[in-house]
Amino acid sequence: MPWRSSRRSTGSRAVEEFIHKLSELNPFWVYAAVAGIAYIENIFPPFPSDVIVVAAGSLIAMGKINFGVVLALATVGSSLGFITMYEVGNWFGERILEKGKIKFLPTDQVHKVERWFRVYGYWVIAANRFLAGTRAVVSFFAGMAKLSLPRTTVLSFISALAWNFVLLYAGKKLGENWRDIIFYLESYAQTVTVVLIVVVVVYIAQRVYRQRGRGNSETTKPPSNPPL
Repeated sequence: MPWRSSRRSTGSRAVEEFIHKLSELNPFWVYAAVAGIAYIENIFPPFPSDVIVVAAGSLIAMGKINFGVVLALATVGSSLGFITMYEVGNWFGERILEKGKIKFLPTDQVHKVERWFRVYGYWVIAANRFLAGTRAVVSFFAGMAKLSLPRTTVLSFISALAWNFVLLYAGKKLGENWRDIIFYLESYAQTVTVVLIVVVVVYIAQRVYRQRGRGNSETTKPPSNPPL
């Protein structure tokens, strides 16, 4: 479709050029690039690691690299990046919070997110690779909430393994037409982001409404009669 191809030409031209150059390199450098980009994406989002993994799938279809090796390296890179941000949250989360570096969330709300993570964090970690745009945030708050590192490592590894398998398989099946999936990845990321924003806004609105309701009920409560 023309509108889709024009979107690719403006939004993904640099990525396509990078992948084209990558396909001409020795397989060792392809493996290194996939692992390195998978790691970096967790530290400095947004980064087009998903597109790179899909493109690697097309190189698998051409017989240039091995499916199992790419899957392992992409998964290990993703997991190490996740654990790096976990440690950042674990060691520096409170300091960052005290200095007011997280400006888009008030301090009390950050602490609420931290407490929420202690209850539901492992479920979020298990799904984190499928939650585009939130991976660094998830790992940071997992560390800040002091979740179990061994359990976090295992869950982040399983999540990355499942997601990377899907991307590699799609790229392998599409072959040279791997670019067709870029539009769907972008649409998926945008949809997930919008849904998450709506969920957060609704959650905060409910909390504010309940707090105001409690405040109003306390102010309208009749005074108790003094003892005789």
